[in-house]
Amino acid sequence: MPSWQFKLLYDGDCPFCRREVAWLKRRDGAGRLAVEDIAALGFDPGRYGLSRDEVNRLLHGVRPDGIVLKGMDAVREAYRAVGLGWLLAPTRLPLLRTLSDGMYRLFARNRIALGNLAGRGCDDGSCPAGRAK
Repeated sequence: MPSWQFKLLYDGDCPFCRREVAWLKRRDGAGRLAVEDIAALGFDPGRYGLSRDEVNRLLHGVRPDGIVLKGMDAVREAYRAVGLGWLLAPTRLPLLRTLSDGMYRLFARNRIALGNLAGRGCDDGSCPAGRAK
């Protein structure tokens, strides 16, 4: 059984995603959150029963028992794993869940362009801006 409680499959090409993962990892003193960059060479989404298109479209995370969560459910679980679940707990309520899940999907579709627009593009200029996600 792994030592982590949740593994977040994040997009290392996304500047916002990299910052959020770094922020979460700094708060994870107990090592309960593992992360894996879907943009890294050698990343195989099939290992989690996912396709490249699926992991590029939405954030995914994996529990130690192999259950895969996606979108805001993965975000909520990552926050819970580092002890900050209370921050996103309100987004589990019906109306806020619908709103937050919809906002997340909008962000996910446009994350690279938004990062570039905000001046938070790739540090080395190598990530494929405008890559279809």
